[in-house]
This record gives sequence, structure tokens and C-alpha cells, in this order.
Amino acid sequence: MKRPLDATDHQLILATQGGLPLVPHPYAEIAQQLGLSEDNVLQRLQALLDSGVIRRIGAVPNHYAIGYAANGMSVWNVADTEIDRLGALVGALPIVTHCYRRPRHLPTWPYNLFAMLHGTTREEVAVQAGQISELLGAHCAERDILFSTRILKKTGLRLKT
Repeated sequence: MKRPLDATDHQLILATQGGLPLVPHPYAEIAQQLGLSEDNVLQRLQALLDSGVIRRIGAVPNHYAIGYAANGMSVWNVADTEIDRLGALVGALPIVTHCYRRPRHLPTWPYNLFAMLHGTTREEVAVQAGQISELLGAHCAERDILFSTRILKKTGLRLKT
């Protein structure tokens, strides 16, 4: 059973939803800001993760700034009977940063499996997509790669104060 969020959890989410402070000890900084111990902050964040209130804590790099100028969402028309099994295999590939199932929108959009790829060139991403294509084999009817043309600001849900 999920425990309800208390006022401290709410304040912790507000304090971290825009990112962790860029200091040597970010959790200690947050703890000081909220009048808590660092251990309490870490325990509460773990409880929020375990309960599914928050999904992850991690860095969100600017792919362009670190040299990955070719960012492509590969889209696949995979047999519905195999998508869960194959999606798990695709998502486990080290070349894939995001992988998820989405509904088809026939007749114009037949794709139901999405896998994000990053490379220094579009050709590199095409080679990566070829690896996925080999993995999917005959279970994939068609595919495409949608390359990013600009960076959109990525943010999650933001609570209001």
C-alpha cells in the first residue's frame, strides 16, 4: 500500500523537481535547505522511488553538447504478438536510451515500438537501427528514423508551491 505524501515529502519534491544542486554533496544541501538530515532526505527519496511517486533520479545530458549531433527516434512496426518480448530486448541494448510501446494510428502511422538512438552522425544512427532490425527480424514489417532538428526543453511534472 502506498503511503500518502506528507508535507515534508511535498517540500522535498518541490526542492528537487528542477534538478539537484550542482555541489559536491547535493543531498546534504537539500537537507540543510529543508531542515532535515541527509540520511532522512535519502530515505525519503528512496521511499518515493519505491512507491512509484517518482520514477528516477538521474542526469539529463544535452546530447548535442557532448557530441551526439544525430539523435533519432527509430520507429518499428512490430508484430503485436511479439512486441513485449522484442521491446524488452531492444530496450536492453546499450545503444538505446529510451524504448517504449505506443498505439498505432492506422492507416497513416503503423509503428508501435519506439527506440531512441544517439550518434555523432546520421549514418552512425542508421547502423544502430540496422542492429535493431537484425534483432527484430521477420517480426518487423517496416521501420523509419525520425531525426531531431532541435532541442526541446525536457521537464517532468512540476508541482506548484
